[in-house]
Amino acid sequence: MLGLVKKIFGDANEREIKRLMRTVEEINGLEPQISALSDEQLRGKTEEFKSRLEKGADIDELLPEAFAVVREASKRVLGKRHYDVQLIGGMVLHEGKIPEMKTGEGKTLVATLGVYLNALLGKGVHVVTVNDYLAMRDSAEMGKIYEFLGMTVGCNLHGLSHEEKQAAYACDITYGTNNEFGFDYLRDNMVLYKEQMVQRPLYYAIIDEVDSILIDEARTPLIISGQAAKSTEIYHSADRFVSRLKEEEDYVIDVKLRNVNLTEAGVEKAERAFQIDNLYDHDNVLLNHHIQQALKARAIMKRDVDYVVQEGEVIIVDEFTGRLMAGRRYSDGLHQAIEAKEQLKVQNESMTLATITFQNYFRMYRKLAGMTGTAKTEEEEFKRIYGLEVVQVPTNRPNIRKDMPDVVYKTESGKFKAVVEEIVKRHKNNQPVLVGTVSIENSEKLSDMLKRQGVTHKVLNAKFHAEEAEIISHAGQAGAVTIATNMAGRGTDILLGEGVAELGGLHIIGTERHESRRIDNQLRGRAGRQGDPGSTQFYLSLQDELMRRFGADNIMNMMDRLGLDEDQPIESRMITRAIESAQKRVEGSNFDTRKVVLQYDDVMNQQREVIYKQRREVLESENIREIVATMIKPTVERVVEAHCSTDIPEEWDLDAIVEYVHATLLPEDAITKDQLWGKEKDEMVEFIYGKVEEVYDSREQELGAETMREFEKVVVLRAVDSKWMDHIDAMDQLRQGIHLRAYGGTDPLREYQFEGFEMFKEMIEHIQEEVSKYIMKARVQNNLERQEVAKGQTTSGGSSESQEKRPIKRDARVGRNDLCPCGSGKKYKLCHGKE
Repeated sequence: MLGLVKKIFGDANEREIKRLMRTVEEINGLEPQISALSDEQLRGKTEEFKSRLEKGADIDELLPEAFAVVREASKRVLGKRHYDVQLIGGMVLHEGKIPEMKTGEGKTLVATLGVYLNALLGKGVHVVTVNDYLAMRDSAEMGKIYEFLGMTVGCNLHGLSHEEKQAAYACDITYGTNNEFGFDYLRDNMVLYKEQMVQRPLYYAIIDEVDSILIDEARTPLIISGQAAKSTEIYHSADRFVSRLKEEEDYVIDVKLRNVNLTEAGVEKAERAFQIDNLYDHDNVLLNHHIQQALKARAIMKRDVDYVVQEGEVIIVDEFTGRLMAGRRYSDGLHQAIEAKEQLKVQNESMTLATITFQNYFRMYRKLAGMTGTAKTEEEEFKRIYGLEVVQVPTNRPNIRKDMPDVVYKTESGKFKAVVEEIVKRHKNNQPVLVGTVSIENSEKLSDMLKRQGVTHKVLNAKFHAEEAEIISHAGQAGAVTIATNMAGRGTDILLGEGVAELGGLHIIGTERHESRRIDNQLRGRAGRQGDPGSTQFYLSLQDELMRRFGADNIMNMMDRLGLDEDQPIESRMITRAIESAQKRVEGSNFDTRKVVLQYDDVMNQQREVIYKQRREVLESENIREIVATMIKPTVERVVEAHCSTDIPEEWDLDAIVEYVHATLLPEDAITKDQLWGKEKDEMVEFIYGKVEEVYDSREQELGAETMREFEKVVVLRAVDSKWMDHIDAMDQLRQGIHLRAYGGTDPLREYQFEGFEMFKEMIEHIQEEVSKYIMKARVQNNLERQEVAKGQTTSGGSSESQEKRPIKRDARVGRNDLCPCGSGKKYKLCHGKE
């Protein structure tokens, strides 16, 4: 049926390519005219385009000529002329979509087209790469084109000074990593002065390897944290306990969910070991949590697969790329549990000061696009979560790579023996071989086996990006044997050495199927670039994780019936199809998980946007008295409503209102109960607020307008930052426990949304109350310095109150009837004068 529809109407992707080809012809038609320009005239086109935009021209009108100009500049500066398919890719990027372009099709050069055109608007274009090495390489090489055309290029790297970052972001085009762009956004929303911000409003981003950043790392939150004081002994005691437990008897492992749970016997052992009556009692929540994490560290987390230990530190291995993620820590106490398991020094848990996921960071750009060789399998996710369509761009030359059927062995050792035999055979013929592994452990195992066979080879463990790119670029030379974890050297072209094409080109061997077809396709895509010959084959065993999780038992039984031993393979398209079907199921499951994570994170994201917007308003406004007024009035309204909740005025607690107002807003004896008597609730609010304004005016007169304006910012920023930090922590805890609500028949997400909103409302009220109190009561002496609460130095209870109060100096100048210098609002004789 689908085939028939395609025959009648044509494939949607084909129609899209035909539409774009009309513009390609227009660009090609301009080539003779643009080629005739001198360097100076070509450079002058940039100012001409900008002038036309200022006069109201639409950016799409400029596209054909702008692309022709970039192509000509590239020819002159780099000696590279954009192919027609690269022009198509550039248009797809400009339209805010993802061009899927195979490895070796020159995506880095494609980006220059969309980048240049959009940079003409002067709002800043960000080109996002997966590591610092690629950011430096691409900004240096492609930067030559932009600079030739009179544009500025910046490179935003980790470790740059504040001034260097500002300069990088001020450029027309800024290259950098996803991590650095995201962290700079968070840091900008923690600064105390607007001059400290580095980013401009987020306009247009092109993400290189978009699948890696928006899919593989989508659930990875960026976190800025500070230390939380906490004893580390609990991690060791939990680890000592779980180390004595036995699988099946005391705990069970769920391989599919990568989860582990105590059995009844395990629970009883825990209760005896820690001398408690009930492990699931409310008082034992923390202990239960640590036992669970210690169990996960012991039973699920594998050394040299999930993490490595280097120089006394646990370093996470990225499950998708095999890269070491230095500086990244597992959250929720799991990292500390692994440290205890490995008998290392346990680092304190940290408190989150600011956090955002890549999903939510990149959705803030007004226009977003990305490039990759493998996006079609995740098209639905790109469309539904980011609004990004995928367009498959044809290759410049036909792809002649041979993808051979998977070979399946009974055991892992049988598989690796076969892989080594195949490498030795092809190495003897001088054909280059690139072997992809899913873990560092497997790459080292294979390396040892090749050493024993005397095969010279290179191993890439994804530790050093620059050397890695250098090694991978030579993987196509005659006789080269390279072992690499899945995406080591991603973004680097593999050129075939002399005479290699005649030997069959680069041969790729995959040693395990990944749970995502896209990662397998990336490995395959290393061979057969630009019409080169090449071949690929995956070697699998029934002991591989994906096979164990999905139906290996049936194949194992079949092999047993046929009497096959571990060295005899099964080569079958049927098995390949079965594996791909399993991969589709896993991809669907992973997409659903990411979708749910995003739904939860959206709750926090809406709150983050409100707080950051208001915080920025405070920083950028010269006078925030109006903002403060909108905080004080609701505080007054709430206290009146709380004590006048009935319809009977005689039951209203006016004494309590007077006490609160004197303690929080006004000097002692500023109002009396008699003055409130007989007034309606709204009249009371107006009366009290009128008094507040009088005192506010007199304070401003006494201090001077300039001092008062700065004091307002000091108080508001500190209240917002400290309360927001506590709120992040509270929301995190709510989220961790919310799934238990499902047992009560309620929807955890709905509960999280509802409770999260209530907690946010409560936080806003606390901010308003704190600002009201300190604006009206605190003595302005030497407390006019804006204070950073983002270094983990929170005060007890997460409140900034103790930071506000200054040491009390008792000297003759403080009279008994004067206000107490501590800022309480009481007379000295009724406060610290009593001591």
